[in-house]
Amino acid sequence: MTDTIVALATAQGLSAIAVIRLSGEDAITLTQKVFSGKNLDTQPSHTIHFGTLRDGTKIIDEVLVSIFKAPNSFTKENSVEISCHGSPVIIKEIIKVLLKNGARLAEPGEFTKRAFLHGRFDLAQAEAVADLINAETDNARQAALNQMRGGFSKEINNLREELIHFASLIELELDFGEEDVEFAKRDDLQKLIRRIQAYLLPLIQSFDEGNVIKNGVPTVIAGKPNAGKSTLLNTLLNEEKAIVSDIPGTTRDVIEDEMVLGGINFRFIDTAGLRETQDVIEAIGVERTRDRMKKASLIIYLFDLTQTTLSEITSEEEHLTSLGIPYIKVGNKVDKAEPILVEELRKHDFIFISASQQTNIAALKDKILASFQVKTVKAGDVLVTNLRHYQNLLQTNEALDRVLESMYNGVTGDFLAMDIRQALHYLGEITGTITTDDLLDNIFSKFCIGK
Repeated sequence: MTDTIVALATAQGLSAIAVIRLSGEDAITLTQKVFSGKNLDTQPSHTIHFGTLRDGTKIIDEVLVSIFKAPNSFTKENSVEISCHGSPVIIKEIIKVLLKNGARLAEPGEFTKRAFLHGRFDLAQAEAVADLINAETDNARQAALNQMRGGFSKEINNLREELIHFASLIELELDFGEEDVEFAKRDDLQKLIRRIQAYLLPLIQSFDEGNVIKNGVPTVIAGKPNAGKSTLLNTLLNEEKAIVSDIPGTTRDVIEDEMVLGGINFRFIDTAGLRETQDVIEAIGVERTRDRMKKASLIIYLFDLTQTTLSEITSEEEHLTSLGIPYIKVGNKVDKAEPILVEELRKHDFIFISASQQTNIAALKDKILASFQVKTVKAGDVLVTNLRHYQNLLQTNEALDRVLESMYNGVTGDFLAMDIRQALHYLGEITGTITTDDLLDNIFSKFCIGK
């Protein structure tokens, strides 16, 4: 926490400009060592200065240097942002000369971690920063922005403070155990717990929707060889992503790409055709298909209407049902199918398409979207999109259930206090009031280096 850290804050690769970020007590002084222009140490905070960055007498680049003095910066430390030209060679040379003058490379998420540790925001808000960076849809952006602005954290902290008040009264009762006094009125405690649970339960229930908004929907396109899976993938994406061939078993590995439908990011996964095979490589592909189907949130199962019978369809559907995963039955090559089979399958909730002719693809997209309806996220809406928060909310609710059960059964105050402490612990972990080094390392290791 005392080192001055440096990292590229913009994306890798060629660009018009790049931004290199420093943070730490010596960030401004260190930058001044290699900057030729105004004396940065004497300039006011939140100002920008033109000059050159040098390695000795060698000019590396003409730059703009923005300075932010503690505590009025993102990390609440002295911070510098150097805007330079976006050549990878220039970026490398600038970071190299800064390292030579006393900086060290930042670890993943270290800027945000320092902001959290210095009290800029709580842990839930810090995680929302990463979610905002990674948002791929407008709903995901708004959900992350709402959480970053702290409404969720504020309510959690308020409820936790009220629970702490009752916990302290019960702990006080334990100090007077022999006198049989009751400082924490049980009726009031029960009302508080009911109120906390009334707030927690909608949050817990929102996770399914929040998870779809944040992470999208992994959607496996499965079926027998030559059912038209790769053609469908190409049609959905409107590009030649997968190789299409009349030869069965062409697709042997998993092919993926994403598209947004109705504000939801769907990750379509083309897979090897399902069949028994002696080909070792194809067999690996088939096994991967089965594994992806088990992990999918949605399966689009293609039936080749020119090569399948009603009994085969029934058999394959039994296997699909056994997976316990939502699926859509798609009859492909409808333009070549027997009308009698099509009429029969209309009774079985089929979508009929021709992937090669792009027939009825819009109806298939509507069916896919109908499987995961989400509302438009508005400013102020609170959704749980983070698995860690969801697990902590579940554990909090379970601990509060135990408190209610204990009161109903007349359990002594020491057991009540234990369960209340558990609830407080889980609530505290959400916002970072209670943390461990392992928890922080795990969270911030998933951030990008420059954030």
